[in-house]
Amino acid sequence: MAEQNADISRRDLLGTGVRGVSLLALGGVLGAVAATRQAHGKMVWQIDPYKCIYCEVCAKTCVLNPSAVKCLNVFPLCGYCKLCTGYFEAEANELTTAAENQLCPTGALKRKWVEDEYFEYVVEAGLCIGCARCVKGCTDYGNGSLFLQIDQQLCVQCNQCSIATNCPSQAISRIPAKQAYILKDKLRIG
Repeated sequence: MAEQNADISRRDLLGTGVRGVSLLALGGVLGAVAATRQAHGKMVWQIDPYKCIYCEVCAKTCVLNPSAVKCLNVFPLCGYCKLCTGYFEAEANELTTAAENQLCPTGALKRKWVEDEYFEYVVEAGLCIGCARCVKGCTDYGNGSLFLQIDQQLCVQCNQCSIATNCPSQAISRIPAKQAYILKDKLRIG
């Protein structure tokens, strides 16, 4: 009889173990499905580069200082110009990297010689304050390869984004997190 009780105990133990593992696996699957649904349903703030009017609101009204908005350069659109209107002041003394010749107030846009008359312009995100001065110069007088985006690793995803509330062109809206960025992929026309 003691042997029979021991078998029942083993059987109960095995049955309970199998049910426990099954429930754990089911919980894991349901958790993964829920996480996937949540990730697909999560929305993030982002700037539509085709609606942006380079007004400097992003630099002034973000709850973070400096702003979570950063400038990006679409290199396939960039002309690699010697006279980059996103880099240089309108009436620069000379085409050098001297601070008085640069449009960016923080020196975030870096100029690097490539060859002959061609230069590469790279944004150092840590210095960028999202003022859009370079974006305005590049779009008004150049090819529009510079544009603003919200860095999702910095943004705290406020319930109501203070930049979006103050944006005069309504360029900031919520988009699905799986998209994360509205990319600029063509020249602005008109």
